[in-house]
Amino acid sequence: MPYVRDSFWRGREWESEQAMQLGAIKWTLEVAGLRHHRSLEGASPLSVFAAVEQEALLPLPLQVFELAAWSRPKVGTDCHAKVGKVLYSVPWRYIGRHLDARQSDRTVEFFADDVIVKTWPRADRGKRTDFSDFPPEKIAFFMRTPVWCRRRASELGIFVEEVVATLLSDNALYHLRAAQGVVGLGDKYPKERLDAACRRALEVGDPSYRTVKGILSAGTEKEGTHEPSVPDAPAHLHGPESLFDHLNMEAFL
Repeated sequence: MPYVRDSFWRGREWESEQAMQLGAIKWTLEVAGLRHHRSLEGASPLSVFAAVEQEALLPLPLQVFELAAWSRPKVGTDCHAKVGKVLYSVPWRYIGRHLDARQSDRTVEFFADDVIVKTWPRADRGKRTDFSDFPPEKIAFFMRTPVWCRRRASELGIFVEEVVATLLSDNALYHLRAAQGVVGLGDKYPKERLDAACRRALEVGDPSYRTVKGILSAGTEKEGTHEPSVPDAPAHLHGPESLFDHLNMEAFL
């Protein structure tokens, strides 16, 4: 309301916001807008508005105007860029680049060469990750969860299952890559060899991915395995005919 002055509000009480707006419009059209002003060379504000200003008005935007802050963060090797106090993921192909980031009350938008590449709902703190922003090999890593690793290990052998269970028994996410690596060896080696290598790694007390892989590369997965020997039967089980065959009977003659 450009023509509403302090004198309009002073000493008045309003029942609602709508009543206040209607009162201001009425005062503008019937009182303030009809006054003649020296600054307008004696013309009234309403006459100047109708003659000059009305045709220059633009329609209101479809969305309410909102303030926004711009920044230019760099995308890290983990596919995240920091805006405010929050890390947001962006597509992996922008790793190492500086992007234009627009932060409003509701959203955070990332632009590369004036083209929007990622939009996030605004957060106050923490980290926001969209796994589809990662390269294909990273997506595979995140999709192979500890549950998946355990299930796949059980298909490869009891010793593979034991190695994977050992790796994931403490701080599963930290050792997830190692467990995935052990299971992934099943795509390169026969599962019998992998299971034997895991058995060997458990025997030497180092059930790690590096050890299992080293055993397979060296082909030493069968070391430490001994075929049980069949003991000779006691002489008295050979029958009475050969009871004393092992003795030199001539010594008694």
